[in-house]
Amino acid sequence: MNFEHTEDRRMLADTLNRFVSEQYGFETRNAIAYGDVGMAPALWSQFAELGAIGALFTEADGGFGGAGFDIAVVFEALGRGLVVEPFLGALMVGRALAAVGTPAQKALIANLVDGSTVAALAHDEPASHYELNRVATRAERSAGGWTLSGAKAVVLQGDHANLLLVSARTAGEVDSADGISLFLVPADAAGVGRRGMGRMDGGRVAEITLDKVQVGADALLGQEGQGLATLEIAVGAGVLALCAEAVGAMEVAKRDTLEYLQTRKQFGVAIGSFQALQHRMADLLLEIEQSRSAVINAAAALDGDRLTRERALSAAKVTIGRIGALVAEESIQMHGGIGMTWELPLSHYAKRLVMIDHELGDEDHHLARFMALGRETAQ
Repeated sequence: MNFEHTEDRRMLADTLNRFVSEQYGFETRNAIAYGDVGMAPALWSQFAELGAIGALFTEADGGFGGAGFDIAVVFEALGRGLVVEPFLGALMVGRALAAVGTPAQKALIANLVDGSTVAALAHDEPASHYELNRVATRAERSAGGWTLSGAKAVVLQGDHANLLLVSARTAGEVDSADGISLFLVPADAAGVGRRGMGRMDGGRVAEITLDKVQVGADALLGQEGQGLATLEIAVGAGVLALCAEAVGAMEVAKRDTLEYLQTRKQFGVAIGSFQALQHRMADLLLEIEQSRSAVINAAAALDGDRLTRERALSAAKVTIGRIGALVAEESIQMHGGIGMTWELPLSHYAKRLVMIDHELGDEDHHLARFMALGRETAQ
């Protein structure tokens, strides 16, 4: 396997890293992340102009990338700056559109790429426990379309999105793999209720209620009752994105911790000269490289067969969950009490690393899933 990025990807990474460094500084980021909107529309448009959103999609779908390594490059750069703009929603909704959308539905990807539409995946429910097949929201046929009723939880940027991709059950029991359908729902449709709130690591989420929401027949994305496979594709891309974002955040935590060890003095010498701290830092560097290897493996498998893809993604999420928490804990401990302060960027990177573990399935969930997929492979 070639571990070197192509020239185009290196240029994209350099451009994004420079933009984030110059335009998305720590104070700017916190003002956006903990504000009432949870994103900056002007910066979102600039990201779109730089091609950061377009890199997430293939040329056939109106982008210029779309491979696993393109997603990894973009989200690693975002992780370095703790960017909270709605890239993840654009990626997951766009991948679903690209996978099974009609020509008219696929045309919506252009609005995602240019930043004019903010999209959100409304799938998780209060009792879903990360299981993609557990959907209680119902969709019933009505005159000219469908009627949706139910509730969704922790929808990223759900309170300010223009477009919602909603999973709803058209048949089967609440945890059946069959009978799940996907619907494109305008966020301002009658009957859609949204209650937004801030996340502890910055950005916004929303609880969304669907009270007999009427949508047309053309709102159905893909075949009726066959939405689970599409969800796997969309969420799989999101898992890779989160893992790459975590690697970017780890790199910054590592850099800042090394700098602190080299400059903080006790007994007249830099604490980085203490052997115990050197050993802990060396172990941390090795773990971060293992995280990067897991992301590379997942990126390479993204467009492969289902079992290979899903096992690689779950393996990466398990690795990131464990090592992300380790990096957060060790970096703060080596900083001492100052590592927990709001004013120091490290505390925000630590929070983000911990919270990434709980997005799209935590370490325990993906470990169990990895083992279950292994049994499928053996059959």
